[in-house]
Amino acid sequence: MSKPRIAQKGPYVMDLAPGTYWWCQCGRSANQPFCDGSHKSTGFSPVKFEVTDTGRFALCGCKHSGNRPFCDGTHNTLDEPGQGTPS
Repeated sequence: MSKPRIAQKGPYVMDLAPGTYWWCQCGRSANQPFCDGSHKSTGFSPVKFEVTDTGRFALCGCKHSGNRPFCDGTHNTLDEPGQGTPS
């Protein structure tokens, strides 16, 4: 599998209501940080996650988090956006 595209070098901080969400893992979605189906034929699949209580969440924008779909700060160790390469 190829490396994901870095959609942005930092988290998408957003308020989410309870529900089911699909986080983009490939970095190609035009609806970041959510999946829009752009992963087809890339070998990536979206990550399903549930929000049970309304709250503010930091969703990974670099696509390299070890705690997907949430940001874990990995973006601080990556090269420039779009390269998809941890430094």
